Amino acid sequence: MSMKNPESAPVRSLVPARMDRLPWSRFHWLVVIGLGVSWILDGLEIQIASSVSPVLQLHATLGLSAAEIGLIGTAYLAGEVGGALVFGRLTDYLGRKRLFIWTLALYLLASGISGLSPTLWFLLLFRFIAGAGIGGEYTAINSAIDELIPSYYRGRVDIAVNGTYWAGALIGSASTVFLLNPRLLSVNLGWRIGFFLGPVIGVIIIYIRRYIPESPRWLMIHGRNAEAERIVGEIEEGVLRRGGKLASVPESSTIEVTGRAAVSYYQITTTMLRKYPRRSFLGFSMMVTQSFLYNAIFFSYALVLSHFYHIAADHIGYFFIPFAVGNLIGPLLLGGLFDTIGRRKMITFTYCISGILLAISGALFDAGVLSAVTQTIFWCVIFFFASAGASSAYLTVSEIFPLELRGQAISFFFAIAQLVGGVGAPLLFASLIGSGHNPGPLTLGYYVGAGVMFGGGVIAWFFAVNAERTSLEDVAQPLSVASASHTSPTS
Repeated sequence: MSMKNPESAPVRSLVPARMDRLPWSRFHWLVVIGLGVSWILDGLEIQIASSVSPVLQLHATLGLSAAEIGLIGTAYLAGEVGGALVFGRLTDYLGRKRLFIWTLALYLLASGISGLSPTLWFLLLFRFIAGAGIGGEYTAINSAIDELIPSYYRGRVDIAVNGTYWAGALIGSASTVFLLNPRLLSVNLGWRIGFFLGPVIGVIIIYIRRYIPESPRWLMIHGRNAEAERIVGEIEEGVLRRGGKLASVPESSTIEVTGRAAVSYYQITTTMLRKYPRRSFLGFSMMVTQSFLYNAIFFSYALVLSHFYHIAADHIGYFFIPFAVGNLIGPLLLGGLFDTIGRRKMITFTYCISGILLAISGALFDAGVLSAVTQTIFWCVIFFFASAGASSAYLTVSEIFPLELRGQAISFFFAIAQLVGGVGAPLLFASLIGSGHNPGPLTLGYYVGAGVMFGGGVIAWFFAVNAERTSLEDVAQPLSVASASHTSPTS
């Protein structure tokens, strides 16, 4: 597939300014509900996989070792990496809408088949494919949300939507209380049903997504400005029809683009490393640090509860529910502060405080003074802050680079984060847990995770971009701009 399209004649457009001046409306709720489900599905998937890990060690199921359990998580994350890279490229080339339909369909199919797995290798294959679908979702959905939501709300909406990952985790956790109860279902049946929950939700969401339009910003730079204007006009008509008001848009907000549709890998590289080296380092550090923390703790928490605190598999869900609630309400309560107090201060605060709290909990865990309840309380508080910080990482990498490579920027940093800080974390921490008799190795892992997270916060203080309530085109000028009032720094 050729990625070298000739430039079209320059087009003057007010599409970005008109999108940013929109008041909150029914259309924006449609976007949040239809696209935000991606994180719900991911949270559901990872929660199911984590909760069933003790069950999969039973001889009545697949009889896996702790290391093999970690391998399942690694396969899923590796799939997310591959899917992000492939579909990230395609979403910048073919559009946001096509990709958020295709990737969801891929996830639905692979996740359902995972529940039929007769062997470890069959399960690993389809967990990889399901992960590829979700990885593609990340790129297409983050791009679409940032481009469809007005700048005044972008930070809180993006962070809150990313935080809904934990709504999915709550659904998964609540379901395992019943699915993993041997008095209700056989141990070899309940875990299989769990992998069908996501596809059931996803089928409904595919229907809703049919009514979400293509990003007008994406259409504008692909020589389809008339279509972009039509979509914006329809959104505006809906606002006025329901009694809303629209502020005037000054002519100075006009942007002139050439319609250069695709960028080469060379252009992507030079844009990231020459024009925006500081931003690239920021995106790398934020994504790697939060990925390591989450994948390390989340994929191993069920093993910690079962091995160190001797919690039965069908009771683990009870402990996870408050943990997931803390992760869910963190972005919801703190998200607005990223638009008011600002990106830099809030990213630094959430990253550093979560690292400090994790170090404290690690010391108490090593001293043997924690119980399953107090361990869970610590996790709740830690991830109340860490969840908002992790969500801000996706917000950051999706808004600080030009529109033409937004999906690919997300995919590159997501892939690097998973390869450097994520893919090996589940296997590493599962190995540190071992048989559950010696807390020392796991404590060391907690200290490492705390240091990594704190370091990410320090980096953000010096490198974060003040993008709050600012148009995407002012944060990072599109590469296809011919002339405009918009300017952006080269850092």
